[in-house]
Amino acid sequence: MGLNAADEPEEVTDILLDLTRRETQSFSVSLADTVVASFEGQIGLINNPHRFAGFMVLRAPDIPSVLLEIGFLSNPEDEKRMLDPDWRDRLVERLVDAVRRYRTPLVSGGG
Repeated sequence: MGLNAADEPEEVTDILLDLTRRETQSFSVSLADTVVASFEGQIGLINNPHRFAGFMVLRAPDIPSVLLEIGFLSNPEDEKRMLDPDWRDRLVERLVDAVRRYRTPLVSGGG
C-alpha cells in the first residue's frame, strides 16, 4: 500500500488498512460486474452469477480479485463445454474483453 506500518501508530495503520480493503472490495465488485456483463449472451451463466466468498485468495487488502467458476468436472455437460477448445477460446476472449473494459477507466483516471 506504500505505507511503512512501523512508522505509524497501530490505530492509524488499522484505519488505513480498513479503508484500503473497502476501496479494493469496491474495485473487485466493479470487476466482477464487468465480467458478468461481458459473458451475458455469450457464455452461459447461472441465475445469480455474482456472488461473494471469503476465500483468502479473494481477500488481499490492495489487489482487486474475482473467482471465476466455469463449471464442474462432475457435470457431464460442463465437462463437455470445458473440453471444447472453441468454447474455451470464447470464454477467454470475453474475459480479456472484460478486464480491458475494467482497466480503461482506471488508466484514463476515471476509477
